[in-house]
Order: sequence, then C-alpha cells, then structure tokens
Amino acid sequence: MSQSSSSPTTVISQTVARIVVPLILVTAIALLFRGHNLPGGGFIGAVLAVAAFALVYVIFGLDFVQREILDLPADGSEQHRLVETYRWMAALGLAIAVASSLAPLAFGAPFLTQGVLFVEHLPIYGELEVASAFAFDIGVFFAVVGGLLTIVGEVGDE
Repeated sequence: MSQSSSSPTTVISQTVARIVVPLILVTAIALLFRGHNLPGGGFIGAVLAVAAFALVYVIFGLDFVQREILDLPADGSEQHRLVETYRWMAALGLAIAVASSLAPLAFGAPFLTQGVLFVEHLPIYGELEVASAFAFDIGVFFAVVGGLLTIVGEVGDE
C-alpha cells in the first residue's frame, strides 16, 4: 500500500480509516434508500459518501486512490481523468433527477408527482414498495457526489 510522500500518516489513522470508511458508506447507502419515505435521501447520503472519500484522500492520499482503487496508470493525466469522471457523474445525476421530475408530465400528472408501485409475492420480502421518488434521490445522490468530489479533487490537487 502506498501513501502520499508529502503527508505521511500513522498506521493507527490508516487502520481507523479502513474500519470507519465502509461503515460510513453503508450508512450513506441506508440513508439514500430510506429517503423517499423517511427523512434522509439523496443529498444527505451523498454528503456522507463524499465524507468517506475525503477521509480516504486525507489518510491515504490521492495517489493511492488513483493507483490502488481506480487502477489508473501513472502517466501524469490521472488527476484530469479523475476529475473528469466526477464531472460526468454529476451530469448523469442531474440528468436522472430532471428526467424523473419531468416523467409525471408524460402521464398527465403535475411536475414532481410521486407514483408508487407495490410488487407482491416476492421471496423473502413478501411485498416491496417502489416509489418513483427514489429515482429522483438517485439523481440527487450522483449529482452531489460528482459535484463535491470534483471540488475535492480540484482542491486536493493544489
């Protein structure tokens, strides 16, 4: 495992990060999934996910993320490609959020109207409620993660 030579971290902080980051990401996903029915959702889940990624950046360094996690070759253009990926993620999220907001108009319903589909007789779950608001939450999640990671990537490069 390589770490950034400009800011060496301790073994303790690296070990804590390895334990805490998965817990933060699981909590972020849980908040995303419960958002269309309860408090939480795309925005707060995305902010929490970005906090986990920022912790990895701080503890292990951007070089570690690029080489070990994303498997980007070290040819000098990694930072540009990484930030470009984040920008595409933000654009995709915005497109999903806008599309899910406009979809009810195609069915004669007002803008941002939520529809609910109940899927019954599923193994393990029995009945599953699928709300159209979840698509909006997914879009917000990707837009916020992409936007904030773009900022973190640009500022981290300085």
